[in-house]
Amino acid sequence: MAASHNFTPFPHFATNAIHEGQEPEQWKSMAVVPPISTSTTFKQFAPAEHTGFEYSRSGNPTRKCLETCIASLEGGKHALCYASGLAATLNVVHLLKQGDHVISMDDVYGGTNRYFRTCAAPMGIDISFVDCTNIEHVEKALKPNTKMVWIETPTNPTLKLVDIVAVSKLVHSKTDAFVVVDNTFMSSYFQRPLELGADMVMHSITKYMNGHSDVVMGALAVKDDKLAERLRYLQNAIGAVPSPFDCYLVNRGLKTLALRMKQHMISGMAVARFLEKSPKVVKVVHPGLESHPQHELAKQQMRGFSGMLTFYIKGGKQEASTFLKTLKIFTLAESLGGYESLCELPSVQTHASVPDDQREKLGISDSLIRLSVGLEDIDDLIADIDQALNAAVP
Repeated sequence: MAASHNFTPFPHFATNAIHEGQEPEQWKSMAVVPPISTSTTFKQFAPAEHTGFEYSRSGNPTRKCLETCIASLEGGKHALCYASGLAATLNVVHLLKQGDHVISMDDVYGGTNRYFRTCAAPMGIDISFVDCTNIEHVEKALKPNTKMVWIETPTNPTLKLVDIVAVSKLVHSKTDAFVVVDNTFMSSYFQRPLELGADMVMHSITKYMNGHSDVVMGALAVKDDKLAERLRYLQNAIGAVPSPFDCYLVNRGLKTLALRMKQHMISGMAVARFLEKSPKVVKVVHPGLESHPQHELAKQQMRGFSGMLTFYIKGGKQEASTFLKTLKIFTLAESLGGYESLCELPSVQTHASVPDDQREKLGISDSLIRLSVGLEDIDDLIADIDQALNAAVP
C-alpha cells in the first residue's frame, strides 16, 4: 500500500467523537448515552423563562448533543442539523437575497446542481457553474455582487479536488462573499475545511458521518458567531429540522466514525489499485492514487481518503450495466458512505438531473461507474469486482 497510509488523524478526533456533547452530567439520570427527547414542548418556569428549550423545532436536547459533537469534529464552534443535506443547502442560500451572485463548482452532487438551477435561480439568485480546480477561472467568475462560493471537494462523481486554501484566500481578498465546502465525500475525519480558510462546511450526514444508511440528514458547521446566529434563526424559521430519533442514530454513528473511515480508506485503496491493473478498465479516479492529477494537493489538504472512487469501464452503457447487474456484494443503489458497498451509474442515477451538455463536459459518461467501498472483507470485494468485469468485458 502507498504512503497514503502515513497520514496522521486530527488530534483527539476519536475521543471527541465519543465524548463531546455527551456529558452525563447534563441529565438528572446521569445517562451515559444521551436520551431520545421526543417532547415537542418544554415546561417554562415563568413566561419566556426556560431551560434553553421551549419548542422542539427551535431546539431539542438530543439534537443539541449531536450538534455539539459535529462542531467539535469539524474544528468549528457551532453546528446545525437539518432534515437533509439539501435542507442544509436551502438554509445557506437563504442567507442571500435576490440579485446576489453565486459561484458553484461545476462538478457537484446532482441534487445541488438541480437545486441551484431550478429552485434558487428562478428566485433571482444568479448562479455560475465554474471549474474551481483552476483558480484563474474562479477569479474571472467573481462579480461585484458575488456573495457565495460553493465548492465540493473531492467532487461527486469525478473526484476532482479544489484547493480550499487558495479559493478561500482569493474570495476573501476580493469580495465579502462566504465560502462553503461540501465535505460529504471526506467526512470530518479526513478533511477540515474550516481550518483551511472556508467559512462554512456542509455535510450530507446521510453518508459517512452517520455511516449506517438508515438516516437522511444534513449539517452545517461554522466558526463565526454571527454567521451561526443567522443560520440558527433560519433553521428555526424555515423549520426543516431532523427528528430526535434521527439525531440519536447519527450521534451513535459518529462514535465509530474514526474506525470506519480508517477501514474505508484501506479497502478503497485496495480496490482502486486492483482496478488500475485491470485491462478491462480505461481509467481509475481516486485521489490516493499517484495517477490522480491532483494527488499532491490531496496530500496537502486531506488526512487520508474515503472509500469513494470512480472508474471508466471499457465499452459503454451496455458494459457498465452488465457489470453493475452482475455484482453480488456491491449493491446497485444510490447514496454512499454506509458500511455496505454500493455501486451506481451516475449518468442515469445520481446525476440524471444534470443537463446532458453539462454531463458531457464534466466527463460523466455512460461508462463512468461510481463505487462506495464498504466494510466487507477486501478479498471478497475484489473477487466480486473481478467476476463482474469478466462478465461485462470480453
